[in-house]
Amino acid sequence: MKSCRHLDESECIARAQRGDVLAFSELVSRHQDRIYRFLARLTRSPDDALDLTQETFLNAYQALGRWRPQARFSTWLFQIARNLAFDQLRRSRRVEFVTLEEEQASGIQDAGPTPEAALQTTQRLHALERALARLPAEHREILLLREIEDLGYEDIAAVLGIHLGTVKSRLARARAGLLEHMPP
Repeated sequence: MKSCRHLDESECIARAQRGDVLAFSELVSRHQDRIYRFLARLTRSPDDALDLTQETFLNAYQALGRWRPQARFSTWLFQIARNLAFDQLRRSRRVEFVTLEEEQASGIQDAGPTPEAALQTTQRLHALERALARLPAEHREILLLREIEDLGYEDIAAVLGIHLGTVKSRLARARAGLLEHMPP
């Protein structure tokens, strides 16, 4: 079997659209980690994120003939992943908010002996994850796309199917909400 690692993304996509399974496999390997991280944080379930990541690429493979170069491939994948995640969240009717007291009572702390700076960083990251989990899903997803996945505003607008101005205002509200949930 011949590897497709040497191909740029557009050539990989073109080959995959012509039925080259190895080319699609290469696209999966290039994007699966980012899609999984996004889904894991959005759904707050590593198991669900694994299933949804697989479903995202299955849907992408089936719809590959309809993808057009006007949209970035990664943006298209995030859009598929987001839609699948929200369908699942709606079906499972998961509770979106957890009180800070409940999260603190669960005892999420680094038990190993670490230097003071590393401990403070770890605690701050846990506080950030807890605060992020307390946000509504639409605020959590926009922060993940912008701050973690580093998508531009135009790409976020395409993924979410909203206007650029809405992206900016929703991002501002999400950041404000995140700060409200962060401990002092």
